[in-house]
Amino acid sequence: MKEAKKRPTIKQLPTHERPRERLIQSGDEYLTDAELLGIIIRDGTTNYSAVDLAQELLSKYGDFRKLSSVSIGELCKVRGIGPARAAQIKASLAIAKRFSTISVKPSQQFKCSRDIFNHFHERLRERKQEVFFIVLLDNKNRIIKELDISKGSLTSSIVHPREVFNPAIKESAVSVIFVHNHPSGDPEPSKEDIQMTRRLLEVGDVVGIKVLDHIIIGNECFVSLKDKGIIS
Repeated sequence: MKEAKKRPTIKQLPTHERPRERLIQSGDEYLTDAELLGIIIRDGTTNYSAVDLAQELLSKYGDFRKLSSVSIGELCKVRGIGPARAAQIKASLAIAKRFSTISVKPSQQFKCSRDIFNHFHERLRERKQEVFFIVLLDNKNRIIKELDISKGSLTSSIVHPREVFNPAIKESAVSVIFVHNHPSGDPEPSKEDIQMTRRLLEVGDVVGIKVLDHIIIGNECFVSLKDKGIIS
């Protein structure tokens, strides 16, 4: 049996074919996911280039998002990936994840429902429980703070009006926005979601704090109960 011919390492490729040089010359849009990840991995092994290792990781886990959830221990089980390479991969994906979250700081404003979705999506999209947040706003709709009010089961989140509005009253909030996730990935509001929202609207009217919106976050998508006309 003939011995398999070794593939050239990245350093043995012509300069114009090397991923790093192509990135510098032409930009990232001309590189594949494996080539981009190969730049992060940097060095290959005796028989496999860094891009080969990257391609094996992507073939095994599917995409960057799934890869980001893999532990360093699991990454180290993949051929050619040791603790140093695994740490480089995890660090790069963590940076990407943080960068993708639009940071809205106190005193800033959410201008539309998509701003709210963008701010919370990365935090909530992979949670296995429902999590309910309240965003407190001042009289100019500027953010005072956001609070994690409740964590529920896989199918429901227990939200008590007292727990929701106590911090709003304490912080002298004029209005609030509610946000919660659906672990199923489908953001369509359930009958319970709508009932809970209407109950919170009633309590908000009583205590003099306006509910501006309730955003339900799924996988890459969301529903605004204000946009649906449930909140006026």
